Amino acid sequence: MLETVNLKKSLSKSAYQKAMPELQERLRKLQYATKAANVTTIVCLEGWDAAGKGPVVRKLTQKLDPRLFRVYPGTPPTPLEQRFHFLHRYQLNLPNYGEMAVFDHGWYRRVLEERCDKVVKKSEWRESYQQINEFERWLSDDGQVVVKFWLHISKKKQKQRFKKYLADPNLRWRITKDYLRHHSAYNKWIPAVEEMLAKTETSYAPWTVIEANDQRWAFVRIFEVLAQRMERELDRRSQEGSLPASAEKMSAQSQKTSRRKKNAKPASRANGRHHEATEAANA
Repeated sequence: MLETVNLKKSLSKSAYQKAMPELQERLRKLQYATKAANVTTIVCLEGWDAAGKGPVVRKLTQKLDPRLFRVYPGTPPTPLEQRFHFLHRYQLNLPNYGEMAVFDHGWYRRVLEERCDKVVKKSEWRESYQQINEFERWLSDDGQVVVKFWLHISKKKQKQRFKKYLADPNLRWRITKDYLRHHSAYNKWIPAVEEMLAKTETSYAPWTVIEANDQRWAFVRIFEVLAQRMERELDRRSQEGSLPASAEKMSAQSQKTSRRKKNAKPASRANGRHHEATEAANA
């Protein structure tokens, strides 16, 4: 599965500088539209160490109203949290209706890090797939939008980013012993990642694999997918006649911006090699 991901996808600086402000404004409008419609958005960011999850969070929240979102870092469970079911601490952090929660590493720790580090028994992580699917189904049935990203980078790119961070005194703290150990076991993690993607891929909470070797490409792709998922839920409620008039108006304004962007003349080349600017804009 992952070997077919095209990690050569990239976006030129000029194309990125044109696309990102429009996407940020589109999401800002959608944030208020979903608030008016009581649509809750839950973003789960998973991926390799140094794949860019932190920069995605910073870029994502740069223009959003801080009153309407919360970001939760992917920390190991505390001794108290270990006394409860592994999903319990995530349930406690679910957002209010109309708000957004961003999980930088979410409930997939059980079937990835804890599995690969052998922190939990095989029987425990194997049964977690169904529990995760049931949890996400419950969220979806409640009308909440669950958006899941896997940020994929090559082992070579991961090593390059580690070296870059280690060379900078201000960034060196990012590279922990666990990061280095996981990097050495990169190829052993591949089957666990692929099994996770396959067993938790559902119609109500699908995965989007992001080609993240190029950070500009990753940013634009994530913003596009997130906006599309939020707009889809607003459209669904509009068709059902359950969307408030204020939310209907704000949603229309956001999608007008989206259509104007798609009709604009696209950049023909990205970084002189890949014709990906159009694909990113219209994904």
